[in-house]
Amino acid sequence: MSSFLSPLGRLAGACFAVAAALTASGASAQSYPTRPVSIVVPFTAGGPTDTVARNLADAMTKAMPGANFIVENLGGGGGTIGAAKVAKATPDGYMLLLHHIGMSTAPALYRRLSFDPLKDFEYIGLINEVPMTFVTKNDLPVKAIGELPAYVKAHADKVTLANAGVGSASHLCGLLFMSQIGQSLTTVPYKGAAPAITDLIGGQVDMLCDQTTNTTQHIKAGKIRALAVTTDKRLSTLPDLPTMAESGFKGFNVSVWHALYAPKGTPKPVIDKLVAALQEGLKNPELGKRFAELGTEPVASDRATPEALHKFLAAEIDKWTPIIRKANIYAD
Repeated sequence: MSSFLSPLGRLAGACFAVAAALTASGASAQSYPTRPVSIVVPFTAGGPTDTVARNLADAMTKAMPGANFIVENLGGGGGTIGAAKVAKATPDGYMLLLHHIGMSTAPALYRRLSFDPLKDFEYIGLINEVPMTFVTKNDLPVKAIGELPAYVKAHADKVTLANAGVGSASHLCGLLFMSQIGQSLTTVPYKGAAPAITDLIGGQVDMLCDQTTNTTQHIKAGKIRALAVTTDKRLSTLPDLPTMAESGFKGFNVSVWHALYAPKGTPKPVIDKLVAALQEGLKNPELGKRFAELGTEPVASDRATPEALHKFLAAEIDKWTPIIRKANIYAD
């Protein structure tokens, strides 16, 4: 009889263990967070993404009673090292990832990527989008973006298109432009946007597409000429600047966006708390003011959701993968 009951006893014990684990998980999620929550930024401190993260961490801390969100910088590998660390972290809500557009380009740029953006994370929500501007040196004989394709095709062997480095948003913007006009250009990669803009101002290169945080002050100072903004709506800071779509470039929409992720398997009650804190934090007037200083603004609440981020990320991957692969560009 004892040999017959033993399997039942083991089964009962297993069921009890599972129930206990579920109860503990529920209790843990209910009391979450009980210690600081780390937001991993996969880039060095001081850059635009780091600035967004620190402002958001402060706003989310104020939005969630008892919480303390802190930023951890882990640069390297074009953002892949930090993202991989979060993908492999314990899924308890205490380590999150704040990444930018690079989350959508990594699958095409890196042949040995150790994580899958669409499978290895839980989504929390979008944070913001930074518009980009298509700019030229002042003496380029082109006054509107609609004139640029004809000029480029007539001078293709001489026109230079700068970017802030392989895989950067400015690089992607240039690739999309060349794809739409069906013309390859001589691209000049730099180690960051600052030296690229310096050479554009000096006339060493002809064109650049880069985010407003880097270009607006130089446009307003008359040091470079702006032809168009790459997002769907015009900029409040440059209201007379037309969009690429208005100028005939249909579907041309490029921005440097940021979003928040957690490791796959993070309990839904924890994700729900994080989503609520994100949405409340994005409504913080102080955060809105700080974002405005960066040339951006928080997304609406309906975009700061797991569903909206998943849909957006999948669409971005679908957009950039064929463009990157056609250009035969790899970062590793």
